[in-house]
Amino acid sequence: MDEKEVLQRRLAELQSEHRQLDEQIVRMTESGPFDQLKVQRMKKRKLALKDQIAKLGSDLMPDIIA
Repeated sequence: MDEKEVLQRRLAELQSEHRQLDEQIVRMTESGPFDQLKVQRMKKRKLALKDQIAKLGSDLMPDIIA
């Protein structure tokens, strides 16, 4: 497995975790009273995942010289 495949696998894992967190947050907030602190932590984790996804995505893109 080369480095690009490793990065692509990691990217897919992060995207999956990001989607799962998003779904959990929606379910928690729609179901009446919820733990605001837990939702804040989940949103913070989701944002960190988004940053990691963006970085990995840019690492996988070939450099384009304009």
